Amino acid sequence: MVASKRTNKLSESITMAITALAKELKAEGRDILSFSAGEPDFDTPQIIKDEAIKSINEGFTKYTAVDGIPEVKDAIINKLKRDNNLEYSRKDIIVSNGAKHSLFNLFQAVINDGDEVIIPSPYWVTYPELVQYSGGTVVEIETTDKTAFKITPKQLKNAITDKTKMLILTSPSNPTGAIYSKDDLIGLAEVLKDTNILIASDEMYEKLVYESEFISVASISKDMFQRTVTINGLSKSVAMTGWRFGYLATPQTDLIKAMKNLQSQSTSNINSITQKASIIGLSPEIDVEIEKMLVAFKERRDYAVKYLNKIDGVSVLKPDGAFYLFANISKVSNNSLEFAKELLESKGVAVVPGIGFGSEGYIRLSFATDLKTIEDGIQRIKDFVAEKKSK
Repeated sequence: MVASKRTNKLSESITMAITALAKELKAEGRDILSFSAGEPDFDTPQIIKDEAIKSINEGFTKYTAVDGIPEVKDAIINKLKRDNNLEYSRKDIIVSNGAKHSLFNLFQAVINDGDEVIIPSPYWVTYPELVQYSGGTVVEIETTDKTAFKITPKQLKNAITDKTKMLILTSPSNPTGAIYSKDDLIGLAEVLKDTNILIASDEMYEKLVYESEFISVASISKDMFQRTVTINGLSKSVAMTGWRFGYLATPQTDLIKAMKNLQSQSTSNINSITQKASIIGLSPEIDVEIEKMLVAFKERRDYAVKYLNKIDGVSVLKPDGAFYLFANISKVSNNSLEFAKELLESKGVAVVPGIGFGSEGYIRLSFATDLKTIEDGIQRIKDFVAEKKSK
């Protein structure tokens, strides 16, 4: 049987592939240090697990509404109002199997063949894959560490054509941790005014912010509110990766209807127990648990940035958010895939090549792991780079 043309367009997620390979090598007895997975090393907070167990014991194990139970929608509404000063109603929200599923639904509902979607690079590996699967054309806007990995209004204006359907913004960014300030977003909003361009605002790492301030894209103006689809979830902020809880919100209820119809014919509702547990994950009760993770992440970030920058030929910006470092290795290698493979084979360190994020000459390291692993891993990277430069 030959796979369809649609699925043949898709590539395997490079982050998932490298994470799986690292696990295989570790299972074979290799001494592997993995910095590839975008997953907190913390357990889901007990208060969330208790709510899930309670819902099971109370028999909350049946089908629910396709787009989410009223209680979880209300929790999302309260969260968006409390944290982001955004006002939505239940009809503006759909709950899906993780933010990746939310994005899939959105792209399928919006993109027609030939529509252009602007994606700043480096980008999360899934964006271009899903856009192309949906029939869209990817238009990349390149950023580098010299521009703090953020696009400018001028770059955005130059990328827009009469075929532009959507702009994808990610703040804080995966893989760079860059955050768009209020002034940054106001500048982009000016360019988009009087256009019909939709914004997909991926705010998954919103709670993992260090010194900077997070601003939700839709909060900038009434115009931005109307054109923005806000995508979020609980995988990163409260360590619920395996629970698969994502959501999106938009005042464009025709889009919500289209996505609800699609989801009703594909996955139907997400796990009923996850929905109940996520009500706690969306509440202010969980903030103390998030703060504990933030303290640990900040310590790891600061250590890793300091010592990576001590490696001759390697440089990295201190990220404002998320739990990734996007390190510049261009003085050592301009083939990040080859660099990552050799590093894994010779030193047992798993990183993700920058080419997977649309930016050659970089590697991504996740610091969502313990400090001892970070210390040992950076030493191995230092040794590896020294060996490469001596050849």
